Amino acid sequence: MNTQTAIFAAGCFWGVEADFRDIPGVLGAEVGYTGGSTENPTYREVCTGSTGHAEAVRVTFDADAVSYETLLDAFWSLHDPTQLNRQGPDVGTQYRSAVFSTSDAQRAAAEAGKTRAQTRFSRPIATQILPERPFFRAEDYHQKYLEKQGLRHCRI
Repeated sequence: MNTQTAIFAAGCFWGVEADFRDIPGVLGAEVGYTGGSTENPTYREVCTGSTGHAEAVRVTFDADAVSYETLLDAFWSLHDPTQLNRQGPDVGTQYRSAVFSTSDAQRAAAEAGKTRAQTRFSRPIATQILPERPFFRAEDYHQKYLEKQGLRHCRI
């Protein structure tokens, strides 16, 4: 098995986590916070927008079963990457669209994917492509949140 990790921020992390879990070859997904300056931020702190973190999903996948490019394609489809610092009714930098690349190869793939995805949108894609930053796992009650609520999707 060729286990790799990818980190995506696409607004509220509950639905994004559930959608990534449904992709064959994904071994796991967990929600958390990345891209900010505070060590071990809490949900309450991230919600203030003062920590600089984005709600994100860390995806563990078998690269022999699913490509990073396939995960990127899903990412572009799971949210509106043209919205700056928001997804639907959720507004703030914590809801920004971003790819946190774990390698140079992921960064290059994300840049190429962004260019390909742009052809599907009339507005410019606002997604940031950044190097991986420390990822802080969200509180347990956020993990598999929709599943715990008996829901399948969290659509805007």
